[in-house]
Amino acid sequence: MKITDVDVRVVNLPLTNPFTSSFETKTGETRTVVRLRTDTGVEGWGETMWGRPVAALVRKLGAELVGTSPFALEAFHRRHHMVPFFHGYLGYAALAALDVACWDLIGKSTGQSVTDLLGGPVRDEVPITALITRADAPGAAGRELAQGLGEYAAKVVAEGGFTAVKLKGTKDVRGDVAIMRELRRALPDVELRVDPNAAWSVPDSIRAGLALEELDLEYLEDPCVGIEGMAQVRAKVRIPLCTNMCVVRFEEFAPAVRLGAVDVIHGDVYKWGGIAATKALAAHCETFGLGMNLHSGGELGIATAAHLAVVASTPVLSRAIDSMYYLHDDDIVEPLQLTGGRLKVPAGPGLGVTVDEEKVAFYAKRNEAEGDLTS
Repeated sequence: MKITDVDVRVVNLPLTNPFTSSFETKTGETRTVVRLRTDTGVEGWGETMWGRPVAALVRKLGAELVGTSPFALEAFHRRHHMVPFFHGYLGYAALAALDVACWDLIGKSTGQSVTDLLGGPVRDEVPITALITRADAPGAAGRELAQGLGEYAAKVVAEGGFTAVKLKGTKDVRGDVAIMRELRRALPDVELRVDPNAAWSVPDSIRAGLALEELDLEYLEDPCVGIEGMAQVRAKVRIPLCTNMCVVRFEEFAPAVRLGAVDVIHGDVYKWGGIAATKALAAHCETFGLGMNLHSGGELGIATAAHLAVVASTPVLSRAIDSMYYLHDDDIVEPLQLTGGRLKVPAGPGLGVTVDEEKVAFYAKRNEAEGDLTS
């Protein structure tokens, strides 16, 4: 089986509600979608973060896949191991789009799910996290904002069956602490996390961390910038620290372990450059006694299915993962099953999803008209 064609589209899909973090408010997602065709007629689909800049790189790298076997993934990654050096996150995202599409092809051509190809399932459902932002209490401020978000989170958990809740923090440290107190008051038995995306200083992170200790958080995610800063916070605060920002390459793993900077590392197929890289990160975390979870960059159904295959086949990924999947107003595949705060792992060959090509075309036209919604 040889790859004969690479088709790349950029799509814009709306969110059900605005999503606010410490650095942006967005109302939709821009994603790059790739389809690989083969001389046997089998097609493989991939999806990755961001839009036109990534899509351009996917087209360039994809052209070099034509005439090769999708099974030759190690050779593909070895040929392009310098791509992330020159292109940073865009490079990892572009490689991941093609990597996932190849895994989909491998599974479909052998009649196996990606989960089975990765070692088989240790779970067939994956809990996801309810994501809370200040946009969920529009117009509120101060005490009213904290109370409103507490009530909103309690409603989301009651209706959706979520077992973990994460607040997207802001530069307002005191306000975030007040919101977390209201979340704990409203949700005494749910795992809580807060992620200000490194918007706090080291002193503010320590002060906030000490104030949050009594709330029994599952972890505090990226309160401040860098491995050095995180290590200072971890030395003072008795809350596990998680990162999706200071350990994002294998070169950063050893320094983080040496300095004792983190307890939990967020993997992401699309930020780490593919499925095998994410599995390798899991092995590193297990070896050094660290926890692991998955980051969400706004995955639609194709990308979510790849994340579910990784989680389903990886014992260390036992926490409720971050997933924005449930926040999208539509999808480009037949909807994944979400029940009781858990996504069902697709069981069919490859990624196990059916792509709706009409929706791909429709949302690609939206991107043509609107441009990229995210950087």
